[in-house]
Amino acid sequence: MISTFMRNTANMGIEEFDVFVMGTGTAGKSVAKECVQEGLRVAIADNREFGGTCANRGCDPKKVLLGLTEIIDRAEKMKGKAITKMPEISWKDLMKFKKSFTEAVPAATEKDLKALGIKMYHQSPKFLDENTLSVEGKTVKAKNIVIATGNKPLELPIPGRDLPIISDDFLELEELPESMVFIGAGYIGMEFAHMAARCGVEVTLIDAESRPLGNFDEDMVKYLQKASEDIGIKFIFNARVKEVEKLRTNYRVKAAQNGKEISVKAKLVINAAGRVPAIDELDLKKGNIEFSKKGVVVNEHLQSPTNKSVYACGDVSASEGLPLTPLSSQEARIVAANILNKNRSKTVDFPPQPSVVFTLPNLASVGLNEKQAREKGYDFHVEQKNVPQWFNSKRINDDYYAFKTLVDKKTGLILGAHLVSAEASEMINMFVMAMCGRLSCETLKGMIFSYPSWAGDIKFMV
Repeated sequence: MISTFMRNTANMGIEEFDVFVMGTGTAGKSVAKECVQEGLRVAIADNREFGGTCANRGCDPKKVLLGLTEIIDRAEKMKGKAITKMPEISWKDLMKFKKSFTEAVPAATEKDLKALGIKMYHQSPKFLDENTLSVEGKTVKAKNIVIATGNKPLELPIPGRDLPIISDDFLELEELPESMVFIGAGYIGMEFAHMAARCGVEVTLIDAESRPLGNFDEDMVKYLQKASEDIGIKFIFNARVKEVEKLRTNYRVKAAQNGKEISVKAKLVINAAGRVPAIDELDLKKGNIEFSKKGVVVNEHLQSPTNKSVYACGDVSASEGLPLTPLSSQEARIVAANILNKNRSKTVDFPPQPSVVFTLPNLASVGLNEKQAREKGYDFHVEQKNVPQWFNSKRINDDYYAFKTLVDKKTGLILGAHLVSAEASEMINMFVMAMCGRLSCETLKGMIFSYPSWAGDIKFMV
């Protein structure tokens, strides 16, 4: 255990801490709690409500909204096959239900941190030098500083940038408009577009790329795009947004597409153009901290190579970890261990990282895609099928069920898996277990799974 240093600098009135954490999301809270439980003096700061993005305005409330759209989707597909009337929905009631998950988060987070003796600040700190910060008008020093401020929505560099709402606002909408335009067809735009469309909103997605979800397997994305079009979602690709205008009753989004100006109108515009590291308020240069577009640059200990007093974890870290909550937890454990053990114990080593788009159907991926596998020199086999006739899909009258798996010919191990299905978000975890456990395809095929179950299908995908 690292010994704590002086509580206050007597002459200057500067409060000192063993660890100062920036950010109260999954990563920040985890580091703060582990360190204070080992006897260190810890402070934590956030310029928003305590609890972070995932619990307050991200993964959790989004998944609550998804619950309703899953019911709508299942009912629609079973019309005439037992369902005689579609359920009536109330967006306002759904928002009330969502708030039952989110409203208590900030106060509960602060209560837990206070009970542990962690000093709390409600402002974004700024670096004054390598170990000194300014926060709430006070100057503090810390032996170790942990940056866990996460990501935030990208600000559009266009006229009218203040007119679109962001994902935070979507999750607080008291009612849905007749029409929406999403700027960006990444996972945020696609997920919220599916929710809105299934609740009766006329939805258009506009994106500068030639297809949605550029980080996911192109073949699987084609199925999802078709499923999206089936529920009325319109796509405009190769269109770079130039301006957003407020009209009398609508908004107009102007874009350049193939050398021509196009425009689309809607009652509401959502900026879903992506997220960027939340570092612009921190004055990192004064702290001698290297950073890039991906976030705070870190070494194998998740430590700044230019300021060894500073660590970064979670979405704000420019590590190889994906900007996902489970990775934030993983990185937080590494940072806490290295603070407590002076970097003697933990280096970052990322296991296979699954990623899911919570549309309906789900799109899920883990491991390498074909291009990455070729670049790494693997001799691999691709198993790819479109299987809506398989029982699990057929029994719910779902037209979309497809997969692509990459298998190393030499070892028989899975290199990557890419899925589209109603339960791809759960099925992908079975591939994660197989990859982490280094289970060969022969081993998987020899296993007995429950039948009929989605998980049981994976033995026929390798």
